Amino acid sequence: MRVVLSTYGSRGDVEPMAALAARLRELGAEVRVCAPPDEEFAQRLAGVGVRFVPVGRSARALTTAAPAPSSLPQRAAELIAGQFEAVTAAAEGCDVLVATGMMPAAAGARSVAEKLGIRSVSVTFQQLTLPSPDRPPLAYAGRPFPPEVTDNRVLWDLDAQSINELFGAALNTNRASNGLPPVDDVRDYVIGDQPWLATDPALDPWRATPELDVVQTGAWILPDTRPLPAELVAFLDAGEPPVYVGFGSMPMHASKDVARVAIEAVRAQGRRALVRRGWADLALIDDRDDCFVVGEVNQQALFGRVAAVVHHGGAGTTTTAALAGAPQVVVPQAADQPYWAARVADLGIGAAHDGPAPTAESLPAALRTALAPETRVRAAAVAGTIRTDGAAVAAKLLLDVVSQERASASV
Repeated sequence: MRVVLSTYGSRGDVEPMAALAARLRELGAEVRVCAPPDEEFAQRLAGVGVRFVPVGRSARALTTAAPAPSSLPQRAAELIAGQFEAVTAAAEGCDVLVATGMMPAAAGARSVAEKLGIRSVSVTFQQLTLPSPDRPPLAYAGRPFPPEVTDNRVLWDLDAQSINELFGAALNTNRASNGLPPVDDVRDYVIGDQPWLATDPALDPWRATPELDVVQTGAWILPDTRPLPAELVAFLDAGEPPVYVGFGSMPMHASKDVARVAIEAVRAQGRRALVRRGWADLALIDDRDDCFVVGEVNQQALFGRVAAVVHHGGAGTTTTAALAGAPQVVVPQAADQPYWAARVADLGIGAAHDGPAPTAESLPAALRTALAPETRVRAAAVAGTIRTDGAAVAAKLLLDVVSQERASASV
């Protein structure tokens, strides 16, 4: 079986694909992953022996540039064209395509599969893009919903209109040039008949809705066997567990001097600080020995050795911290991150910071909640409920999909 996995986004969009690729290879499949050309993604995929196909521009450059909302249609056109160019070549001769990442990129990837006549599966790493009467959709930057509209079904209709206005022309222009008919509803096209939700049921429970047949596989977690750097281990061994501070792929545009605010908040709790550089390029604020800075690191090994994890609320970081039993402070920046912050607070495994910019008053208050003994007890209890077989479940499902397609073709 030959499989192409296509995504465009941050580390949180690429890491789960590496996990699925690894499980598929164990089942004998030939796998290639189409993703942004960032070196950290190439290295991660090389580490699991998966062929990497670069697509489009650097995701880090795109994210840290903070483009204006008015540029979304232009960016969509670029993303979709990149999918047709790179993914078409990568998917030639494949049996199935898995599409995820930013909406226009996923639309382009599914269109490539349609063009080549192969089966495609749509996957999301958070449920907020799946229409549900139980909650409202996310609003795109610069396109807020009318405040007087409170009916969730109406809001989802407005969401579909917004997506069509933002991405419809770019998608259909590329589809026409590739001999494909136009798409009337971009969101429904991307979601498809049976979308997969690759999140943990305990952290992200899906409430069944008659309008959508969702398959929740569990989160796609790639076991990380990389050792922690010797200097980091020495820091960890030199005192009480530190508080980890890192915001992953978020540039932290809303915060001024976030490293100083975070380190001083951690010190105010009598704790040491461990700072992850990330895409915000965090750095130490002085040369005191109670702080340490790291770059790329095995979070699965690290989070079991920290007092708490202060992060942006990406699905992957939230799940990794939950699996490690580490209390969390989520400082949400955008998209699904406020949702994950609320889930952490609702589960009692940490605190949801109010807004994207931590201050000298707000962050210490959130840290006190996360560092309370009862929060650690609750975090340890929830850790025991987190599934680790999501990627294996998804890999087996893909094998079944291909088998069914072949059986139908032979009839």
